[in-house]
Amino acid sequence: MFQDRYPLAFKLYPYERSADQDQDAVVRHPVVVMGGGPVGLGIALDLGRQGVPVVVLDDHEGIGMGSRAICFAKRTLEIADRYGCGDAMVDKGVVWNIGKVFHDDRQVFEFNLLPEEGHKNPAFINLQQPYFERFLFEQIQEEIKKGAPIDVRGKNRVEAVQTFDDHVALTVLTPDGTYRLEADWLIGCDGASSPLRGMMGLEFDGRVFQDSFLIADIRMKAEYPTERWFWFEPHFKSGASALLHKQPDDVWRIDFQIGWDVDRKEEMKEENIRKRLDAMLGEGVEYDMVWSSIYTFQCKRMEEFRHGRVIFAGDSAHQVSPFGARGANSGMQDVDNLGWKLGLVVNGKAPESLIDSYSEERIYGADENIRNSTRATDFITPKSKVSHQFRNAVLDLSQDYEFARPLVNSGRLSMPCTYDGLSLNGADILNGPARTRVGSPCPDAPMNDGFLLDHLGDAFILLGLNQDVPEILDVDGIPIKGLRVDASSAAHELLRARYLGSEHSGVYLIRPDQHIAARWETYDQAQTVHALRKACGKD
Repeated sequence: MFQDRYPLAFKLYPYERSADQDQDAVVRHPVVVMGGGPVGLGIALDLGRQGVPVVVLDDHEGIGMGSRAICFAKRTLEIADRYGCGDAMVDKGVVWNIGKVFHDDRQVFEFNLLPEEGHKNPAFINLQQPYFERFLFEQIQEEIKKGAPIDVRGKNRVEAVQTFDDHVALTVLTPDGTYRLEADWLIGCDGASSPLRGMMGLEFDGRVFQDSFLIADIRMKAEYPTERWFWFEPHFKSGASALLHKQPDDVWRIDFQIGWDVDRKEEMKEENIRKRLDAMLGEGVEYDMVWSSIYTFQCKRMEEFRHGRVIFAGDSAHQVSPFGARGANSGMQDVDNLGWKLGLVVNGKAPESLIDSYSEERIYGADENIRNSTRATDFITPKSKVSHQFRNAVLDLSQDYEFARPLVNSGRLSMPCTYDGLSLNGADILNGPARTRVGSPCPDAPMNDGFLLDHLGDAFILLGLNQDVPEILDVDGIPIKGLRVDASSAAHELLRARYLGSEHSGVYLIRPDQHIAARWETYDQAQTVHALRKACGKD
């Protein structure tokens, strides 16, 4: 049914016998990625664009069934922009910035996730995960045409792994039988159930919330606006809470909170799903069922994301509840963080210990996501009579009183993490805005010829605002590109506000993942060199 309703090429990478299967000796690759979902394809794209040879092993031949993730945040779109496929995603996706919260049949308030101007990308788009994966794969194909050494292998299932000090050995099952290969680095992107994690006997600890949620994707023509609507104790009685999102192709995502002690087999019968939908949508609304599933909230993570030459990313490393859209978006932030670091290590420009900072920074990010996800879940599913009364009192107050609205939590939506106080951070010697402090992701701003993030790209950048900086600076074989901007012009008002505040000038060292490594009032070469070395794990 799903394949009939979505015009996607599901067999993106059908099985083909690889040259490795016909070699007498075991072939070793610099990087092997286990799993071909958004995170696996994303890291392959990132590394391949740097010229790092990478092999992706996926036990399927392309996109899986079900729409799964649908909400992709501004930060993810900015990452995709650097890879070359962000525009295609936004063009296909349903753009939204507004969310509305209801209690029973009353709207208690609404919020705007991007109230300020001057950003290239919207706060969110809704886009079915199969489309997201397809755009990544199509960009991989474009990069391969340009010479990127990326090899995506369908129907290649990893059956066993052996870890050594300097490599990993893998046994791979294909329709033609098994073969062996080796990897200097293995990246596990194989999902929350992670066979790789199981093969290595690694823990995945956290909390399972005792409630169940029914997802139904339906196709219908409807008058609902392109906004996120969330009901607490909805008047239509289809569940303890409900969520409505519009997707491309006239498909709508609806979530119902249905309780812990339910008969999942009964709940998944189409006639029972339709009863809930009919109560919500009203009589006479025609729709087709596209996909449905039942899930529980889980907030878990591994203790460490690096284990020798094996690195975990995405849901294989951490898992959160879907309210807040922190799953796929945090996975793409893993890609963003790991890609440039592993690229430098493989190319011999940074020490292997730099990979430890991936685990440090992304555990910091995962803990932030788990914290926000847990708070949302506790608000959506109160665990006691008192917490339920408190929740409803907050909802009642929020309709008329602004002070109560920040307490309403229908899922704190995904935001990029600021790596405050972590080991790669350099000096912060500028009395600039807090939003652009060291460790923060760069906020976008309009330029005379486009937007700031487009100018930053995916290299180390030295941004001089009313300050001269060198056009190019080489530090241990790592180039830093200079970008001087006259921030005093009227056209750069928002850039000045976001990066200088009340200061007249400033200099920013920006990492390839567009996080701020250091900032100063004026340019100093020695300080820049030290900050670059620290950002690369050398000092």
